[in-house]
Amino acid sequence: MSVTFTVRIPRRLAEKMKRYKEINWSEVVRKSIEEYLRKLEETKTVVDADEVLEEVTALGVDPKDLEPRSYDEEVKYYRLMGEREWKRLSTTLAR
Repeated sequence: MSVTFTVRIPRRLAEKMKRYKEINWSEVVRKSIEEYLRKLEETKTVVDADEVLEEVTALGVDPKDLEPRSYDEEVKYYRLMGEREWKRLSTTLAR
């Protein structure tokens, strides 16, 4: 069983399509939709938050470290991270 599906396209596109009367445009659209859906389904990943938490915990991350922090704490950690990265880079640069 099939369903009729109407698509509105710009007039210029329809005029270009008319030049190729031998092409079954319904089939082109159908195949394009099928391909697009196939790609969506391949990339679709549904992950349960509890599963992610279990995996992260198994890697040694403390769940408390994943809790939101205040703006001031975030700024403090961001600056500390920048300082440590600068120290790491400055010691590895060739002199």
